[in-house]
Amino acid sequence: MSAPEVAVGAVAVHDGAILLVRRGRGPAAGEWSVPGGRVEAGEPVHAAVVREMLEETALECVVDRFLGWVERIGDTFHFVILDFAVTVLDRSQTPEAGDDAAEVAWVPLHALSDLRVVDGLLDFLRETGVLPRPSRERP
Repeated sequence: MSAPEVAVGAVAVHDGAILLVRRGRGPAAGEWSVPGGRVEAGEPVHAAVVREMLEETALECVVDRFLGWVERIGDTFHFVILDFAVTVLDRSQTPEAGDDAAEVAWVPLHALSDLRVVDGLLDFLRETGVLPRPSRERP
C-alpha cells in the first residue's frame, strides 16, 4: 500500500437533488459518489474541488464551506477525502460526464437509497445535515 493521499469531494445540492457521478474506474468503479479526486502537488484544496468538479461534470462551481472528511482504505489505497459544500454557477447547464466519471446526474435526495453508492456516503450526508437523519420509531 502506498502512503495516504489527500483527495476532495464536491457536494452540490439544488432543488432537492444532489449531483452524483458513477465512477468509471478505480476502487469504486460502478458506484455513485460525489464528484472529486486527488489533490495535485502544490494545488490549493479549494482549487482542487473546482477542478475536479469541472473535469467530472463540466460544471463550474464555487466552494461554500467545509463539510467534513472521510477515509477510504483498501488493500492498495488509502485516501483522506475532504468534502466541501459547493454551489454550481449555472444551474441550467446540463452536466456531462468526463474524466473518470462514467455518468453524472442530479439525483433526488429521496432516491439516494435506491442507488449503489460508495460505502459510507449516506451516513456522511446524514452526519453533515445534507440528508435528514432517519426518524426513530418508538417501540
